[in-house]
Amino acid sequence: MINWPQPYAATLRATPPAFTGAGRNPGTPLHADWFAGVQVNLSAVERRAATVTTRRSVKREFQAAWLVKAVSCIDLTTLAGDDTPGRVRRLAAKARRPIRADIVAALGLAGAPPAVGAVCVYPTMVETAVKALEGSGVPVASVATGFPAGLTPLPQRLAEIRYALDYGAAEIDIVITRAHVLLGQWEALYAEVRAMRDACGPAHLKVILGTGDLKTLGNVYRAAMVAMMAGADFIKTSTGKEEVNATMPVGLTMLRAIRDYAERTGGERIGFKAAGGLKTAKDALSWLILLKEELGRPWLEPALFRLGASSMLGDIERQLAHFATGRYAAASHNALS
Repeated sequence: MINWPQPYAATLRATPPAFTGAGRNPGTPLHADWFAGVQVNLSAVERRAATVTTRRSVKREFQAAWLVKAVSCIDLTTLAGDDTPGRVRRLAAKARRPIRADIVAALGLAGAPPAVGAVCVYPTMVETAVKALEGSGVPVASVATGFPAGLTPLPQRLAEIRYALDYGAAEIDIVITRAHVLLGQWEALYAEVRAMRDACGPAHLKVILGTGDLKTLGNVYRAAMVAMMAGADFIKTSTGKEEVNATMPVGLTMLRAIRDYAERTGGERIGFKAAGGLKTAKDALSWLILLKEELGRPWLEPALFRLGASSMLGDIERQLAHFATGRYAAASHNALS
């Protein structure tokens, strides 16, 4: 059994459930003065983001503890055109036990094996995922609203949300109309996200900004602020389908927006999800470090942080196997890697 460093031991064995019905963002009226005059210094943001991977080095049992934490924050995802019920059931099985049983035992976590934060699928696959995850405590998230482009008419986008909810989705990942941001149509963006928030009912709303399409970090900041005012429970970087997806400068800009929103609203905590292009254990560590430095320890839980990924889990499992056994496992030893 691993002698886990404090304070990680307690948190590894007592990861809170994803969402418990508390902590919903009620939103605010649209306050253009909260973001209209904000300037984002690109070179300064890039310099700050570059330090995340150079100033910190996490090794041995500390690295293993951080990687187990990362597993609990993963939205295990399949959003391919050739998705089948069988693939979704296999993904759900991996979500239940994301780390091999022998590795979990070697890490001393057999009494409380980690699970992922959620399984994310298309609306037509929600029913299959919900049935496959029954009794596991792992929620199902569904992309909706014309994912990934978000350019279908609003009534159809709202109907898609309701469809996913009817089949048991607990979280909805929606996409915004990027043109509203590019044209500075903040009232239209606010109204759109608010309508989606209302359609979600008790389900948590993750708003995908599609940052690779927004052109500037200033646009990223403004879109994030409007989404949070409209009631977003999470803001998410990307669909994973854009040419540029989750980058550290974009993430830093969004985290600063979350921090500013909390200050404006008296402490309202909004979640953050990085998605698109995340493939390695090193990527997971970088995002965890950035989040902790910018927002603090409370955000290092699945209720406030998610990593949208699938292949990343395979590399994390491989690194944990090396820590536990001293040997790297072949990729074929880790299911769905």
